[in-house]
Amino acid sequence: MTEQRKGDAFFNAQRERFFAVGFDDLRLRTDYSEILPEEVVLQSKFSRNVGLQIPIVSSPMDTVTEAKMAIAMAMAGGLGIIHKGLSADRQAAQIAKVKHCLNAFISDPICISADNKVADVLRMKEEKDYGFSSFPVVNNDNKFIGIVTGNDFEFCHNPKEMIIADIMSTNALVTDSTDLNQAYQIMRKNHKKILPVVDDGGRLLGIYTWTDIKRIMSNNASGFNLDSAGTLIVGAAIGVHEDDYERTHLLADKGVNVFVVDTAHGDSLKVIKMVRYLKKHYPDVDVVAGNISEGESAKRLVVAGVDGIRVGQGPGSICTTRIVSGIGHPQVSAIHECAKAIRGSGVPVCADGGIKYSGDITIAIGAGADNVMLGNLLAGTTEAPGEVIFRDGKALKLYRGMGSLGAMLDNKASRERYGQTGKTSDKLVPEGVEGAIQFKGEVANILFQLIGGLKSGMGYTGANDLATLQQIANFYLVSVAGMQESHPHDLYFVKDAPNYRR
Repeated sequence: MTEQRKGDAFFNAQRERFFAVGFDDLRLRTDYSEILPEEVVLQSKFSRNVGLQIPIVSSPMDTVTEAKMAIAMAMAGGLGIIHKGLSADRQAAQIAKVKHCLNAFISDPICISADNKVADVLRMKEEKDYGFSSFPVVNNDNKFIGIVTGNDFEFCHNPKEMIIADIMSTNALVTDSTDLNQAYQIMRKNHKKILPVVDDGGRLLGIYTWTDIKRIMSNNASGFNLDSAGTLIVGAAIGVHEDDYERTHLLADKGVNVFVVDTAHGDSLKVIKMVRYLKKHYPDVDVVAGNISEGESAKRLVVAGVDGIRVGQGPGSICTTRIVSGIGHPQVSAIHECAKAIRGSGVPVCADGGIKYSGDITIAIGAGADNVMLGNLLAGTTEAPGEVIFRDGKALKLYRGMGSLGAMLDNKASRERYGQTGKTSDKLVPEGVEGAIQFKGEVANILFQLIGGLKSGMGYTGANDLATLQQIANFYLVSVAGMQESHPHDLYFVKDAPNYRR
């Protein structure tokens, strides 16, 4: 028998009237509380084995999440999903970049040869956008022979002519230990920021980096979202076509923590086939699939073996799917129906789309979601892909749906996500739009406001953690006048607040 929650009666009443609700149709009821906002616990899960310190995930859109956003999200306790509009090699490189960002022991460091031109290594560093300047130097047998650092490059007076052998240090400190504590003590005692680890034959096994080992040892990474190896957790979106099967191999090889099977209609045969393939061939990598908006769809995906589901068909600010196709389930009702259908399965629900304010996150979780996926609210930040542009004196960044005409023309993955094969504008049926969004600055500041609003809502309802919020959340259906009353009104003008724009 399905566990009953306080909010079920509200949603059942709407369903009996063949009525479904979105975020602007309802508000949470307040209740007696002994909980202060700073006392609430926000830990949750994106999938069975991928945890979250905060229940926020960045959307796999080409104007939202690449490595820079994924790193910032994981360091804030959330999760970033690298979009699939990139080639398989480039997407895998983005995963590797996240994994190398915070890794006390790097088992596959970028190595160079003694006969490489200094200029060539510098060019590679720029092209690959490496955030580091130290490289182990190995011979053809992978034996460690030296190291070059940022200082070596800085004082190289003729990089076009000089080779790495001319500037590298050959007396670098090495160890045969892979114990974190021992490595920390060795580096601290000898004032070394890079510690190569070699085997008995002198072959390089990996390197320790001082910045990351210090952060871990001093517990400064306690709020980060880390896996068991101490690396930042990251996900990758994949499709359901033949070349996506090869893509999964490259992503798994780079250490991706979760695959997100990313389609507009997740309740389909190709999605189920891909889920089964992934669970068979990569049993140590979680699989989240979507998008869906019906309870029966959620059940089918759970039977197929998913570790998480993604709910939302058409609620996003840049999505026109509901208008173009005539389908759609208003988002809050869709969240509740999908979550209720799979209660007790251990499969988390991700609410994807339609969230405009921090209070919508509280509502989504109260309706049954375990986490939310954001696009619009994180787009336009420093960490989002794309350059800042200026128009009419305002700083903006481009933001587009993956079903927009531009996204479909630019990459095959977007066309496939919506089941289309055309390659020209007259042979495509867009299900999204392109636009611009106000530049917002650092994503950490946005997340601070969103988390603050969620904590406040939990304090009003008396919930000390997300599971309790799901259990006790109850709702009012509100009229248009009631929602207007909820917003600032009767003012000559309203100055934007850091957590409110209209």
